This record gives sequence, structure tokens and C-alpha cells, in this order.
Amino acid sequence: MGKDQNGSFGWLLSQSGARKGKFTVSVILAACSMICGIIPYYFIAKIVRLLLDGSTDKTAYIVNCGSIFALWLGHSLFHALSTANSHLATFHTLAVIRKKALDKLAKMPLGNVISQPSGALKSTIVERIDSIETTLAHILPEFTTGIGAPIIVLICIFAVNWKLGLAALITVPLGIVCYALMVFGYAENYGRTVRATKALNAVTTEYINGIEVIKVFGKAQSSYEKFAAAAKESAASFVDWMRKCNVYMTFAMCIMPATMLSVLPIGGLMTIHGTVSAADFITVIILTVGLIEPLLGVMSYSDDIAQMDTIVSEVRNILDAPEMVRPETLNKQYSGGDIVLDNVHFGYDEKAILHGISMTVHQGEFIALVGPSGSGKSTIARLIASLWDVSDGSISLGGVNIKDIPLDDYNDRISYVSQDNFLFDLSVRENIRLGNQNASDAEIIEAAKQCGCHDFIMQLENGYDTVVGTSGGHLSGGERQRIAIARAMLKNADLIILDEATAYTDPENEALIQRSVAKLVQGKTLIVIAHRLSTVKNADCIYVINSGSIAESGTHEELLKNGALYSAMWTAHLSAKDGEDNVSDTAEFL
Repeated sequence: MGKDQNGSFGWLLSQSGARKGKFTVSVILAACSMICGIIPYYFIAKIVRLLLDGSTDKTAYIVNCGSIFALWLGHSLFHALSTANSHLATFHTLAVIRKKALDKLAKMPLGNVISQPSGALKSTIVERIDSIETTLAHILPEFTTGIGAPIIVLICIFAVNWKLGLAALITVPLGIVCYALMVFGYAENYGRTVRATKALNAVTTEYINGIEVIKVFGKAQSSYEKFAAAAKESAASFVDWMRKCNVYMTFAMCIMPATMLSVLPIGGLMTIHGTVSAADFITVIILTVGLIEPLLGVMSYSDDIAQMDTIVSEVRNILDAPEMVRPETLNKQYSGGDIVLDNVHFGYDEKAILHGISMTVHQGEFIALVGPSGSGKSTIARLIASLWDVSDGSISLGGVNIKDIPLDDYNDRISYVSQDNFLFDLSVRENIRLGNQNASDAEIIEAAKQCGCHDFIMQLENGYDTVVGTSGGHLSGGERQRIAIARAMLKNADLIILDEATAYTDPENEALIQRSVAKLVQGKTLIVIAHRLSTVKNADCIYVINSGSIAESGTHEELLKNGALYSAMWTAHLSAKDGEDNVSDTAEFL
């Protein structure tokens, strides 16, 4: 997405799509409102002239007053219609931008998303985009008319008397100078508030999410100090900025509207000397009242206008971010269901993690990835699940590079369960149903039973209709894990990836889940990442990952005979299992 040559405002209008015409209608209606707001000054001037002439024609007064009232109604009606059209178009535009931003996050590599503080992303997608509303909904109609009305009024004043017209403009340059001083350094000051707000959002999110750890380890004071410092900086960024602007803003708002300070004495002297009639003098006074007010209305939006570039830049940084490019349709045919990693390299932020991983996972096989923590096992799983793109090399499914497979099509073929699964703030039933939106309640219950979830779900307050809370916070880690596994099983995908999927379950439920998984994955491809080696010793092939490379591979027996890293890990595993219940010793996926 290239940068729009028309700037931020032009880019926003380009997002309005079919509703763009409503902005045009809004401007036309605003122009009608402006005209209805200016013409009454003409009728007021006529009334004044009638009074000065000593007219007692009641009909003339009634007609003029009636015209003013009718124009006031027209002004109010056109303004309401203009605002309604601009807001309808604006809310549609903001909805489109938000949807594009969320859709973009789904298409970006996972690493690029999680590298950004969730608080900062939330601030941009929610608050920042929302703050565009005032500017976009009001600027087009009101800015247009706010500039046009004073020009028309000024022309009328000059038509009456050009000298008084110049007198009416004396305070305007002074007000503009004060206003210019007020906005001096705007970009720097606003940039500071944006950075401070993002930092506060990030620290607040971290503080709330980590409150349990903070309390357990007695870090409440230090953590609160970090939060308090961010809050103070956020407040200071606004207070300091406002303190710099207040004096200039006060002078600008006081001087610019004070046109009477020049018009009254100059016009009074001209009237005394006979160079302008009393009627014309009063007419100019009346018109002058309507000269500055529209300009002040425009100035009230100057802050929003100045912020727009920064806000739009933030949003476009998301929308313009690199994404995993995938075709819309599948143009190649699968040849089986084998997963092949060919010389795969990958790194985070230029730090290499995987170094030339090559392996073949045949359709229907049970493959295990084991190795020390941080060796790259989960990274391999996420690459296979297409959560990232490889830096070099390739991954193929059925002979087709996964980069040539539409994301939706590929995702339909994979169920991925990690040790840190996310549950939405929905009922247990709806969280499981995410695996298959067309699943019946009976199928959901059966999947829960197969994964050892049913009994504890029925003990919840509302059973399957119990809302699990934000991120599943109302449930224990093991309960969330089992629901996530039930969700994955309900999906019934061809390839199942379990990344420490039973890490939070107790031994008894782990054995139950693994026996259930063994039944459900018959004929499917299964990739398991495990630290408990006893759970994967029956795998068709075990790949031992160490420092981002494949150290060795083979069956459990073959690896033990080699006497290398796996053999040492197995010995350590058996030692760690001394004293554990026998049920955990017999827990195996297949």
C-alpha cells in the first residue's frame, strides 16, 4: 500500500468506499446551512434601516422577522442533515479501517505481531482510530463552510464600505500570530503524548496480566512504581504541552473575535464626519458579528487536524506492514499429504534460530520433536502451522509449497494446540465450537468427553453455558488446556500439532487425554512436541533438536542405542520420574 499523494485526509476518504458520496452530500447540505445562516444578517440590516427611517409598517417587520425565523429553521435543518450524513460515512469508514487492521494482524507473521506491546496495538486500533471521528465527521462540512461564510460576510462588508471592511480585519493578523505561536512545536509535543500514552497502555497491560506474579514475589511496590512513573509521564506530557499553549491560546481567542474594538471607534468617527451613513455603519456592525464566529469554529478543530497525520501514520504502519503473502485460490494440486521441510532457516529480529532443518513427515505418521528448552522445537511447529514464514528454504504440503496455498485452505487442514492456548470471553460451548462452527451441541459434548473435559464442565456454575472470562481466566490452566484440545479435536483436521499440549494437566488427566488423542488421530498426521519423553516413545520418528539443528533422529530404540543426546535425556527423564504415579509412566499418545 503506497502513501497517498493527497495526504492523510485523502487516504481517509479513499477508505470510505461506497459511502464517499455521503461526504459530498454533507458538504452541499453544509453550504445550504451556511447560506441560511448568513442571509438573516441582510434582513436584520433591513429591520434596522426601517427603524432608523421611522417606518411603522408592521407588515414589513413581520415579513422580515418571519424570513429570519424560516432561515434559522433551514440553517438548523440543513446542519442536522449534513452532520447525519457525515457521521454515517465516518462511522462506516472507521469500521472499514478497523476491519482492515484486524485482518492485517491475522495475515502478518506472528512474530511481528507479538513483538509489539498489546497495549500499544489496542491503543491504535481502538482509541486512535476512534479519535479520527471528530475530525472526519466535522472537518469536511464545517471547515468548508467555516471558511466560506467569513469570506462572503467580508465581501458584503466591503460592498457597504471598504474602509470599515479593513477596520474589521485589524484584529485578525494579531490573533493569527498568537495562534501560530500556540501551535509552534506541535509535532514534537503531540509525539511525546503519543509515546507516553502507548507506554502507559503497555505498562498497564503488563501490570494487570502479571498481578499474580507481582503479589507472589512481593514486587508490588517496584511494579507499581513503574506504573506510576508511566502514568506521571503521560499526565506530564499533556500538562506541559497545555501550559505552553494556554497564554497564546487565551490571547488568540480574545483578540481575534474583538473586531468591534476597531470597527466601533473608526466607524463612529466616520459617521460623525459624514463619510458613512448611520444605516451603513450599523449594517457593518451587524455583519461584523458574523465574521469571526465561523473562523473560531474552524480553529476549534485545528488540534484534531494537526493530530490526524500522526494518527493515520500509526494506523498505516499496521496496514502497510509486511504480511505472509498467500494466493486467494489454490492453483496446484496436492500429491498426498506429506509435510516436507527442506533446508529451513529462520530467525527472530535477525537472530538466527533454525539452521537448515530438513525433515519429512509422511501422511499418517506420528512424529515427535524433543530437545532442550530453547532449541527451536516450537519454532518448527509454528513454521509448519504457517504462523511465520521461513527465512530461507521451504515447507511443502503434498508437494505444494505452503506459500502457494491460501491461508484459509491451509488452516482448515491443521489443528494447532500450544501450551499457552487462548480462550475467548465466551461460554465453554462456544469456545469449543470455534473448532467447527457447524458442530452440533451433541458433537461438542462428545469431543469434551473424549478429552476428559465433560465432568469438570458439568461441575461449573452453568455447565457448558458458563462464560470462561477474559482469556479463560475463570478456569485453571489445566482446564483451559483440555478445552483447547477438545476444540482442536472437534476441528477434525488432517494434521494435528501438539506443542506441550498437556503441560498444565495432572498425570491422571494427561493419561486420559493422550489415550483419547490416540483414538482421534488414527489415520491423521500427528506432530508432538514434548519434554516428557515417555509420552512419545512410540513415535514413528523422533527428531532431537538442539541449538536450531537436528542432532539426531530415529525411533526410541534406535536413539537409545546411539548413546547420544537422546539417550542422556532419557536417562534424566527416568530419574526425574522416580516417585511419580505409575499412571503417568504409561501415558502415551500412541
